[in-house]
Amino acid sequence: MKIKPREDATYDIVALGEVMLRLDPGEDRIANARTFRAWEGGGEYNVARGLTHCFGLRSAVVTALADNDVGRLVEGLMRAGGVDTRHVRWAPYDGIGRRVRNGLNFTERGFGVRAAKGVSDRANTAAAQLRADDVDWPALFAGARWLHSGGIFAALSDVAAETAERAVACARACGTVVSYDLNYRPSLWRDHGGLDRARAVNRAIVPLVDVLLGNEEDFADCLGCERAAPTADGGLDVASYKRMIGEVADAYPNLAVIATTLRKVRSASRNDWGAVAWSRETGFAEATPRPDLEIYDRVGGGDSFASGLIYGLMELGDLSQAVEYGAAHGALAMTTPGDTSQATLAEVRRMVAGRDPRVDR
Repeated sequence: MKIKPREDATYDIVALGEVMLRLDPGEDRIANARTFRAWEGGGEYNVARGLTHCFGLRSAVVTALADNDVGRLVEGLMRAGGVDTRHVRWAPYDGIGRRVRNGLNFTERGFGVRAAKGVSDRANTAAAQLRADDVDWPALFAGARWLHSGGIFAALSDVAAETAERAVACARACGTVVSYDLNYRPSLWRDHGGLDRARAVNRAIVPLVDVLLGNEEDFADCLGCERAAPTADGGLDVASYKRMIGEVADAYPNLAVIATTLRKVRSASRNDWGAVAWSRETGFAEATPRPDLEIYDRVGGGDSFASGLIYGLMELGDLSQAVEYGAAHGALAMTTPGDTSQATLAEVRRMVAGRDPRVDR
């Protein structure tokens, strides 16, 4: 990949996607809670936010919000995360959300045998109505080194899918590196074409992408490839994941890098965690496996893996380091609440170096 020099760009990364208000009941269940903590979050936005908060890079988000107090709350949360919001499109609000609204995401963290759970309220949102012509893509990408988007945004509506494809094509034409996280969510595709539509949309976008991310379910559901198989005891068969990645690399010769997280859910609180990446230039690299990793809040772990991976590719230029930084950042992000990372670069580096988590005084 050829990445623009930092001094020639305004932004190191631009994210395209929906940003929702996450309402977190803490240790309670959604149905029983009486108080909620508010966060911002979105599969694409979380990646840019992590690159700014943890890794010190310059980021912006392209999204749309309904112009009301909830939208302004989300804007303030994004600004607090260090993400440039000047490219947010504000949709006029009609007072009750009949025509346009802001997305809400109620999320339980889960614990032990009780799985994490998300309840989304996001139909007819402003982001789902963001049209390709609403953004001056050439002007934006002239000053951007990297674009990140994904299958969650593309799944919001036919309009969003068209916008994602236009943005990715324009970024590529402008010499901006494109990463795309397949992030298949069956609930988002259910009422507009289902799995067949999801595959058609993603198969149109992936040939325009440089760096492709996803897990084994994403690759199978979005692209139709054979799913990675578990080991006899239900563990993670890295060789099977490598075979799956090889199948995708053969089908899409444009891809420079493909990466996937490796997660075996033993309980909501304990996962085996790892990652594997491949580049056309250097072949495979595998992150240090972390069996029986303790989880506080798993939501956003994959997005934080993407942040660390992109940082490694952009700033370190080494695939083996990139996958280590991605896996470490994802692991650290799952030790704190909320979708977004609260980790520091020093913590990521210490984890990559294999140092133990003794108290830091």
